[in-house]
This record gives sequence, structure tokens and C-alpha cells, in this order.
Amino acid sequence: MSAHGHVDLGHTVAGWTGTAIALVGSTVAGAALCASWTPGVWIGLGVVAAAGITTWLLHLAGWGKPSGPRPESQWDWRVRDTAAHTGHADCLGCRVSGPRRGAAAAPRSRSAVSLPAADSSA
Repeated sequence: MSAHGHVDLGHTVAGWTGTAIALVGSTVAGAALCASWTPGVWIGLGVVAAAGITTWLLHLAGWGKPSGPRPESQWDWRVRDTAAHTGHADCLGCRVSGPRRGAAAAPRSRSAVSLPAADSSA
């Protein structure tokens, strides 16, 4: 058992790749800032932006994690998400990717029963 208990922390190929690229971009931007090299700061920030785009594209390709818990058999970071081609419910990245995924990943409507009651004493 890990120090975090018996939970899925969401380690994925998309997450690790995006984090590594963002770390490189932050390092470049920070070193350029210390060296007073303005183009280097912009290059580093561009690499950080590329990290976000790379993570999003990998998520759409099935190497990310849907919101919420996953079965224990899918906890390994190398497991590909087979439901990614239809989009994930409540996932902004899937909705932004286009109408086909957006329709499949549209947020579910909530019934009045699932909402907490309003406190009228205030």
C-alpha cells in the first residue's frame, strides 16, 4: 500500500509528458530571466504553452484520465483510456475539441433531488 492509501492518483502518459515539457520550459524561462535574455523568457513561456497543448492532445488520444475514479485495473500510468474517442462527461477539454466529442461529453443535467436544499432561515 502506498503512502496515499488505496486511491488512483491519475498518473498518465499525458500528465507525465506535459509536466516534463512544462518543467523544461519553466527552467528555460527562469534561466533566461536570470541572464536578462528577453527572447529566452518568451521561448520558455512558449514551451510551457506547448506543454499544455501536448497534454490536451494526448488526453484526446486516450493517454489521459477521465474525471473521477477509475477501476483498479486501469491505475497503471501506461493504460490507455478506451472511452476517450467518445469524450468524457464533464470534461472541458473534450467539449472544446469539437462538436462530436462535445455532444458526447456534455455535462449531465442534475435533478432537483440531487441538489442540496436551500436554507431559508438566512
